[in-house]
Amino acid sequence: MSLIVQKYGGTSVGTAERIKNVAARVAKNRGKGDQVVVVVSAMSGVTDNLIKLAKEIMPLPNEREMDVLLATGEQTTIALTAIALHAIGLNAVSLTGAQAGIVTDGVHTKAKIQNITPKRIHELLDAGNVVIVAGFQGQTIEGQVTTLGRGGSDLTAIALAAALKADLCQIFTDVDGVYTADPRIVPKARKLNEISYDEMLELASLGAKVMQSRSVEFAKKFGVVFEVRSSLNDNPGTIVKEETTSMEDIVVRGVSLDKNQAKVTLVGVPDKPGVAARIFKAIGDANVNVDMIVQNISHGRGTPATDISFTVDKPDLLKAQKVIDSLRAEIGFGDVISTDAIGKLSLVGVGMKSHTGVAGKMFDTLAREGVNIEMISTSEIKISVIVELAKGEQAMRAVHTAFLG
Repeated sequence: MSLIVQKYGGTSVGTAERIKNVAARVAKNRGKGDQVVVVVSAMSGVTDNLIKLAKEIMPLPNEREMDVLLATGEQTTIALTAIALHAIGLNAVSLTGAQAGIVTDGVHTKAKIQNITPKRIHELLDAGNVVIVAGFQGQTIEGQVTTLGRGGSDLTAIALAAALKADLCQIFTDVDGVYTADPRIVPKARKLNEISYDEMLELASLGAKVMQSRSVEFAKKFGVVFEVRSSLNDNPGTIVKEETTSMEDIVVRGVSLDKNQAKVTLVGVPDKPGVAARIFKAIGDANVNVDMIVQNISHGRGTPATDISFTVDKPDLLKAQKVIDSLRAEIGFGDVISTDAIGKLSLVGVGMKSHTGVAGKMFDTLAREGVNIEMISTSEIKISVIVELAKGEQAMRAVHTAFLG
């Protein structure tokens, strides 16, 4: 008998028929004698609709209330999934994140899991139940409902697999596994049989929609090997695991395009010690994550000044602008230019550690496509560039062809 954690994304539970399909898949595992914990997301489109409703009432809603609102999406799905299992004769119990023992910190909309007490889950499993847990949510020790950020159901599944010491963790989605690029944008993209934690972490953080980056980080930290596979067929998926020596033979593992980015430029920032620290501390205190930063120092006459550009997630743009506006009088910079018409195009591969010329080839490919590079960021296994959003998909296809055929 094995203990299996399965996570089903919003598309996989998007209709009553698909929820029935999930129940049938779970029934196969139960038929083998396995214990099964199912983590589910909100039905496809539900979270977006809830956010839209809230913003129709207030452009920047209170984050505590947003957590209370958004948590209802997953709670709907757990109940429907339990009902679907009951309908085919299986015992099943649905649990909210709090009922499942998931304790988080108090950062609303982007909470981190601090602890999981899985006693209640074990009791229900030992009593012969399938346990369905609401992904994406938890509760503080003070009893406040919190959510884990976009894609947080992945994190719930990985964390539960670690806490329960599960024999297998499967992330079910609407694609067959992890591809070299989004196959909806790049028709030549192909599925990978395996990928390292670090490569998957980079792809997830760079806009690949298969997994949430924090969940991959958690899996690496606790050594949770997991499989990404489709809920719509029985094809083998992609195994995500620790890096092996043979993985370095492949220079580029994948290409991603993050369309969820916005760029802010502060013009004429006084060029003196402590100014950048003051700006980014204030942004950090507002729980806005800054990704890429570029500073251009002016060498003209007059008071030394610099332009500072940085990127944030698109949903955080208003919040970042609010922080910047509050600093204008104190710091004394000039114009503030912001845009969300950008995309972050990235190449990822552990093979970059031991191969040269990757950046030059990428930049040459973009130049031949007439795509201008606005910002550049690199790591040991990644090269990212900011490009005009309107040319993002064209750039992605060209770069994929150049490196992966």
